[in-house]
Amino acid sequence: MTSQKNREIRLKKRPHGMPSAADFELVETPIPTAGQGQVLVRNIFMSVDPYMRGRMVDRESYTPPFQIGETLSGGAVGQVVESKNDRFKKGDYVSNFAGWREWFVTEGGDLQKVDPAVAPLSAYLGTFGMPGLTAYAGLLKVGELKEGERVFVSGAAGAVGAVVAQIAKAKGCYVVGSAGATDKCDWLLKEAGVDKVIHYKSCGDLSKAVRDAFPQGIDVYFDNVGGEHLNAALANMRMNGRIPVCGMIAQYNATELPPGPSNIINVIPMRIMIKGFIVSDWFNLMPEFIRDMSGWAKAGKLKWKETVVDGIENAPKAFIGLFHGENTGKMLVRVGPDKAV
Repeated sequence: MTSQKNREIRLKKRPHGMPSAADFELVETPIPTAGQGQVLVRNIFMSVDPYMRGRMVDRESYTPPFQIGETLSGGAVGQVVESKNDRFKKGDYVSNFAGWREWFVTEGGDLQKVDPAVAPLSAYLGTFGMPGLTAYAGLLKVGELKEGERVFVSGAAGAVGAVVAQIAKAKGCYVVGSAGATDKCDWLLKEAGVDKVIHYKSCGDLSKAVRDAFPQGIDVYFDNVGGEHLNAALANMRMNGRIPVCGMIAQYNATELPPGPSNIINVIPMRIMIKGFIVSDWFNLMPEFIRDMSGWAKAGKLKWKETVVDGIENAPKAFIGLFHGENTGKMLVRVGPDKAV
């Protein structure tokens, strides 16, 4: 082990607009050693997520911004290589929030054991992880979904959107998803089982395309995108419709504030509820979430697709790819062997 190095990605400078490779740097450090009460973990997969772009801006938010020169952090799954902590043994697989590095030491408070017999390790960063819980809580709790409703999902081939669409179908709903590539649209129809898809880059008038897909209007619009998608949804909501807002990737890299929805006044006569949420508000749902997701997966009602990039040195490339639509499902980086010990 002493001949190996730990590699990690640090924030070199704050991006202006779309991030670039020059905003990041790859650094080699010695592999740390576990002290008393600690464990040494070798990461296997790490996650890159759109919300991380907000943490690269020096502003107050629900989570502190990354600092220049700081090793970035994010969701990861790894294996315990050395343990001096009674709660973990060598060989345990654990989820953590120490991504963007290959090795790390912790006292274990940030670790959660995961079982590869329940789901593949990578799925604990997507369908069975934070994106999946985001979809579950956002749709069922914030969006208050009812059986048989009409559901529109933007970014429906992404890590969150794909789970939203399939939970809605499992609940007997009529589901329409939007995506920006033909292969993503095909996957949504053939694998995820949505009723219709809107290729938003080629449909022309998005509001009209949504109206054609929802002649009776939308009960729940799950917003991952914002921008024109939110405008189109607001123009086609049913009375007492609900809009859980998960993200607005359309403006994450904007250098100035875009105009607000021109038809926001629709929320008044249509009694529309719009509510933003953060997944950490719903961590108490984890047992219920894992139970339901496992059941849907076993029943064949839940499928997922992953886009995997190899090598921690390519993590910035994978992250930037999120904003160019280069992923179908969860974007992951494989940073180590599937079995570390």
